[in-house]
Amino acid sequence: MRGSIPSPGPATSRFGGNTACVEIHCGDERIVFDAGSGVRPFGDSLTAPVTVRFFISHYHYDHLQGLPFFGPIFDPRNTFLFYGPTRNGLTVRDAISRQMQQPYFPVTADMVFRARLEYRAFREGDALRLGGATVTALELNHPGGSLGYRVDFGGRSIVYATDIEHGSDHDLRLADFARGTDVLIYDAMYTEDEYRGRQGPPKAGWGHSTWQASVEAANRAGAKQLVLFHHEPTRDDAGIEKLLRAVRKLRPEAVAARESQVIAP
Repeated sequence: MRGSIPSPGPATSRFGGNTACVEIHCGDERIVFDAGSGVRPFGDSLTAPVTVRFFISHYHYDHLQGLPFFGPIFDPRNTFLFYGPTRNGLTVRDAISRQMQQPYFPVTADMVFRARLEYRAFREGDALRLGGATVTALELNHPGGSLGYRVDFGGRSIVYATDIEHGSDHDLRLADFARGTDVLIYDAMYTEDEYRGRQGPPKAGWGHSTWQASVEAANRAGAKQLVLFHHEPTRDDAGIEKLLRAVRKLRPEAVAARESQVIAP
Protein backbone atom coordinates (compact mmCIF):
# COMPACT_ATOMS: atom_id res chain seq x y z
CA MET A 1 0.00 0.00 0.00
CA ARG A 2 2.32 2.77 1.26
CA GLY A 3 5.82 3.18 -0.05
CA SER A 4 9.13 3.85 1.69
CA ILE A 5 7.89 4.18 5.29
CA PRO A 6 4.70 3.44 7.25
CA SER A 7 2.48 6.49 7.64
CA PRO A 8 -0.17 5.83 10.29
CA GLY A 9 -2.55 8.48 11.61
CA PRO A 10 -5.99 9.98 11.14
CA ALA A 11 -5.06 11.55 7.79
CA THR A 12 -4.28 8.13 6.28
CA SER A 13 -6.82 5.92 8.06
CA ARG A 14 -9.06 5.35 5.03
CA PHE A 15 -6.39 3.87 2.74
CA GLY A 16 -4.04 2.80 5.51
CA GLY A 17 -0.48 3.50 6.44
CA ASN A 18 1.24 0.10 6.31
CA THR A 19 3.89 -0.81 3.76
CA ALA A 20 3.58 -3.54 1.15
CA CYS A 21 1.96 -6.91 1.81
CA VAL A 22 -0.49 -8.45 -0.68
CA GLU A 23 -2.18 -11.84 -0.25
CA ILE A 24 -3.38 -13.96 -3.19
CA HIS A 25 -5.65 -17.01 -2.81
CA CYS A 26 -5.31 -19.73 -5.47
CA GLY A 27 -7.41 -22.64 -4.33
CA ASP A 28 -5.66 -23.98 -1.24
CA GLU A 29 -2.47 -22.03 -1.94
CA ARG A 30 -1.81 -18.81 -0.05
CA ILE A 31 0.67 -16.57 -1.83
CA VAL A 32 1.93 -13.31 -0.35
CA PHE A 33 3.90 -10.59 -2.11
CA ASP A 34 6.33 -8.79 0.23
CA ALA A 35 6.48 -8.52 3.99
CA GLY A 36 6.29 -4.84 4.81
CA SER A 37 4.61 -3.61 7.99
CA GLY A 38 1.29 -4.84 6.57
CA VAL A 39 2.38 -8.42 7.29
CA ARG A 40 1.80 -7.88 11.01
CA PRO A 41 -2.00 -7.44 10.77
CA PHE A 42 -2.04 -10.17 8.10
CA GLY A 43 -0.51 -12.49 10.68
CA ASP A 44 -3.31 -11.66 13.09
CA SER A 45 -5.77 -13.14 10.58
CA LEU A 46 -4.05 -16.55 10.41
CA THR A 47 -4.91 -19.62 12.47
CA ALA A 48 -2.29 -22.33 13.01
CA PRO A 49 -1.40 -24.62 11.40
CA VAL A 50 -0.95 -22.68 8.19
CA THR A 51 1.36 -22.74 5.16
CA VAL A 52 2.12 -19.51 3.28
CA ARG A 53 4.50 -18.81 0.40
CA PHE A 54 6.12 -15.37 0.40
CA PHE A 55 7.51 -13.92 -2.81
CA ILE A 56 9.78 -10.97 -2.00
CA SER A 57 10.19 -8.34 -4.71
CA HIS A 58 13.40 -6.85 -3.26
CA TYR A 59 15.08 -6.20 0.04
CA HIS A 60 14.55 -2.53 0.69
CA TYR A 61 13.42 -2.20 4.26
CA ASP A 62 9.82 -1.17 3.58
CA HIS A 63 9.28 -4.58 1.96
CA LEU A 64 10.76 -6.63 4.82
CA GLN A 65 10.23 -4.62 7.98
CA GLY A 66 7.12 -6.46 9.17
CA LEU A 67 8.67 -9.92 9.48
CA PRO A 68 10.19 -9.45 12.96
CA PHE A 69 6.64 -8.68 14.17
CA PHE A 70 4.80 -11.39 12.20
CA GLY A 71 3.25 -13.43 15.00
CA PRO A 72 2.75 -16.77 13.22
CA ILE A 73 6.48 -17.08 12.46
CA PHE A 74 7.07 -17.78 16.16
CA ASP A 75 4.68 -20.78 16.14
CA PRO A 76 6.26 -24.19 15.31
CA ARG A 77 2.96 -25.45 13.87
CA ASN A 78 3.27 -23.13 10.87
CA THR A 79 5.26 -23.37 7.62
CA PHE A 80 6.54 -20.42 5.61
CA LEU A 81 8.45 -20.56 2.33
CA PHE A 82 10.33 -17.48 1.16
CA TYR A 83 11.20 -16.94 -2.51
CA GLY A 84 13.37 -14.10 -3.71
CA PRO A 85 16.34 -13.08 -5.86
CA THR A 86 20.01 -13.24 -4.91
CA ARG A 87 21.39 -9.68 -4.82
CA ASN A 88 25.04 -8.71 -4.35
CA GLY A 89 25.79 -12.24 -3.26
CA LEU A 90 23.05 -12.22 -0.62
CA THR A 91 20.35 -14.89 -0.78
CA VAL A 92 16.77 -14.36 0.32
CA ARG A 93 17.67 -16.04 3.61
CA ASP A 94 20.64 -13.70 4.09
CA ALA A 95 18.52 -10.63 3.42
CA ILE A 96 15.77 -11.65 5.82
CA SER A 97 18.06 -12.70 8.65
CA ARG A 98 20.49 -9.78 8.43
CA GLN A 99 17.81 -7.21 9.21
CA MET A 100 17.55 -8.83 12.66
CA GLN A 101 21.06 -8.27 13.97
CA GLN A 102 22.54 -6.03 16.60
CA PRO A 103 22.91 -3.10 16.83
CA TYR A 104 19.72 -2.78 14.73
CA PHE A 105 17.60 -5.43 16.44
CA PRO A 106 17.82 -7.09 19.88
CA VAL A 107 17.38 -10.74 18.79
CA THR A 108 18.23 -12.70 15.66
CA ALA A 109 15.88 -14.67 13.43
CA ASP A 110 17.68 -17.89 14.36
CA MET A 111 17.02 -17.18 18.02
CA VAL A 112 13.29 -16.54 17.86
CA PHE A 113 11.71 -17.83 14.61
CA ARG A 114 10.12 -21.19 15.47
CA ALA A 115 7.98 -21.95 12.42
CA ARG A 116 9.26 -24.32 9.75
CA LEU A 117 11.07 -22.07 7.28
CA GLU A 118 12.33 -22.70 3.76
CA TYR A 119 14.25 -20.26 1.57
CA ARG A 120 14.40 -20.62 -2.20
CA ALA A 121 16.03 -18.55 -4.92
CA PHE A 122 13.73 -17.04 -7.53
CA ARG A 123 14.69 -14.94 -10.52
CA GLU A 124 13.44 -13.59 -13.82
CA GLY A 125 12.37 -16.40 -16.12
CA ASP A 126 11.60 -18.85 -13.34
CA ALA A 127 8.17 -20.46 -13.34
CA LEU A 128 6.85 -22.22 -10.25
CA ARG A 129 3.81 -24.49 -10.35
CA LEU A 130 1.77 -24.47 -7.15
CA GLY A 131 -1.17 -26.78 -7.60
CA GLY A 132 -3.12 -25.14 -10.40
CA ALA A 133 -1.29 -21.82 -10.11
CA THR A 134 1.86 -20.67 -11.88
CA VAL A 135 4.11 -17.90 -10.56
CA THR A 136 6.58 -16.17 -12.88
CA ALA A 137 8.92 -13.20 -12.41
CA LEU A 138 10.29 -10.22 -14.32
CA GLU A 139 13.10 -7.80 -13.47
CA LEU A 140 11.83 -4.23 -13.04
CA ASN A 141 13.59 -0.88 -13.30
CA HIS A 142 14.50 -0.06 -9.70
CA PRO A 143 17.79 0.80 -7.94
CA GLY A 144 19.37 -2.45 -6.80
CA GLY A 145 16.81 -4.48 -8.74
CA SER A 146 13.25 -5.56 -8.03
CA LEU A 147 11.15 -8.48 -9.22
CA GLY A 148 7.64 -8.15 -10.53
CA TYR A 149 5.47 -11.24 -10.19
CA ARG A 150 2.63 -12.74 -12.20
CA VAL A 151 0.23 -15.40 -10.92
CA ASP A 152 -1.95 -17.36 -13.35
CA PHE A 153 -4.69 -19.56 -11.93
CA GLY A 154 -7.96 -20.89 -13.29
CA GLY A 155 -7.89 -18.72 -16.38
CA ARG A 156 -7.33 -15.53 -14.35
CA SER A 157 -4.15 -13.61 -13.61
CA ILE A 158 -2.70 -10.87 -11.45
CA VAL A 159 0.54 -8.93 -11.88
CA TYR A 160 2.36 -7.27 -8.98
CA ALA A 161 4.71 -4.58 -10.31
CA THR A 162 5.57 -2.20 -7.52
CA ASP A 163 8.88 -0.35 -7.20
CA ILE A 164 9.31 0.26 -10.90
CA GLU A 165 10.36 3.46 -12.61
CA HIS A 166 8.93 4.17 -16.05
CA GLY A 167 10.83 5.48 -19.05
CA SER A 168 13.09 2.56 -19.97
CA ASP A 169 12.92 -0.59 -22.09
CA HIS A 170 11.44 -2.28 -19.03
CA ASP A 171 8.14 -0.64 -19.97
CA LEU A 172 7.76 -2.79 -23.09
CA ARG A 173 8.99 -5.90 -21.27
CA LEU A 174 6.39 -5.34 -18.55
CA ALA A 175 3.70 -4.89 -21.20
CA ASP A 176 4.51 -8.34 -22.59
CA PHE A 177 4.76 -9.86 -19.12
CA ALA A 178 1.42 -8.41 -18.02
CA ARG A 179 -0.37 -8.92 -21.34
CA GLY A 180 -4.12 -9.37 -20.81
CA THR A 181 -3.87 -9.64 -17.03
CA ASP A 182 -7.05 -9.27 -15.04
CA VAL A 183 -5.42 -7.13 -12.36
CA LEU A 184 -2.29 -4.97 -12.61
CA ILE A 185 -0.95 -3.69 -9.29
CA TYR A 186 1.39 -0.88 -10.27
CA ASP A 187 3.61 1.69 -8.56
CA ALA A 188 1.83 5.06 -8.77
CA MET A 189 3.79 6.92 -6.11
CA TYR A 190 4.05 10.34 -7.75
CA THR A 191 2.25 12.85 -9.86
CA GLU A 192 4.04 14.02 -12.99
CA ASP A 193 4.72 17.39 -11.35
CA GLU A 194 6.31 15.67 -8.35
CA TYR A 195 8.38 13.37 -10.54
CA ARG A 196 9.67 16.19 -12.74
CA GLY A 197 10.49 18.49 -9.82
CA ARG A 198 7.85 21.08 -10.58
CA GLN A 199 6.49 20.38 -7.11
CA GLY A 200 9.24 19.58 -4.61
CA PRO A 201 12.60 18.00 -5.49
CA PRO A 202 12.75 15.94 -8.72
CA LYS A 203 12.21 12.21 -8.23
CA ALA A 204 13.72 10.89 -11.47
CA GLY A 205 16.08 8.01 -10.68
CA TRP A 206 14.42 7.22 -7.36
CA GLY A 207 12.87 4.02 -8.75
CA HIS A 208 9.18 4.84 -8.74
CA SER A 209 6.48 5.83 -11.22
CA THR A 210 3.61 8.26 -11.60
CA TRP A 211 -0.12 7.75 -11.85
CA GLN A 212 0.14 8.82 -15.48
CA ALA A 213 2.69 6.04 -16.08
CA SER A 214 0.41 3.56 -14.34
CA VAL A 215 -2.37 4.33 -16.79
CA GLU A 216 0.02 3.95 -19.72
CA ALA A 217 1.30 0.65 -18.35
CA ALA A 218 -2.22 -0.74 -17.93
CA ASN A 219 -3.23 0.39 -21.41
CA ARG A 220 -0.07 -0.98 -23.00
CA ALA A 221 -0.60 -4.39 -21.37
CA GLY A 222 -4.33 -4.51 -22.01
CA ALA A 223 -4.92 -5.02 -18.28
CA LYS A 224 -8.57 -5.26 -17.24
CA GLN A 225 -8.18 -3.52 -13.88
CA LEU A 226 -5.55 -1.13 -12.57
CA VAL A 227 -4.67 -0.95 -8.87
CA LEU A 228 -2.64 2.07 -7.79
CA PHE A 229 0.01 1.01 -5.29
CA HIS A 230 3.00 2.22 -3.25
CA HIS A 231 1.27 5.45 -2.22
CA GLU A 232 3.53 8.38 -1.36
CA PRO A 233 3.80 8.32 2.47
CA THR A 234 3.06 12.06 2.80
CA ARG A 235 -0.08 11.83 0.65
CA ASP A 236 -3.17 11.84 2.85
CA ASP A 237 -6.49 10.18 2.07
CA ALA A 238 -7.87 13.30 0.40
CA GLY A 239 -4.78 13.44 -1.81
CA ILE A 240 -5.19 9.82 -2.87
CA GLU A 241 -8.87 10.40 -3.63
CA LYS A 242 -7.93 13.38 -5.80
CA LEU A 243 -5.33 11.33 -7.64
CA LEU A 244 -7.78 8.47 -8.13
CA ARG A 245 -10.39 10.81 -9.63
CA ALA A 246 -7.83 11.90 -12.22
CA VAL A 247 -6.99 8.27 -13.04
CA ARG A 248 -10.64 7.28 -13.38
CA LYS A 249 -11.15 9.84 -16.13
CA LEU A 250 -8.89 7.56 -18.17
CA ARG A 251 -9.42 4.18 -16.46
CA PRO A 252 -12.89 4.17 -14.83
CA GLU A 253 -12.35 0.74 -13.24
CA ALA A 254 -9.17 1.77 -11.41
CA VAL A 255 -8.90 1.57 -7.64
CA ALA A 256 -6.33 2.82 -5.14
CA ALA A 257 -4.98 0.05 -2.91
CA ARG A 258 -6.16 0.21 0.68
CA GLU A 259 -5.67 -2.00 3.68
CA SER A 260 -7.96 -5.05 3.93
CA GLN A 261 -9.19 -4.47 0.38
CA VAL A 262 -10.50 -7.60 -1.36
CA ILE A 263 -10.63 -7.94 -5.15
CA ALA A 264 -12.79 -10.91 -6.08
CA PRO A 265 -12.10 -13.02 -9.20
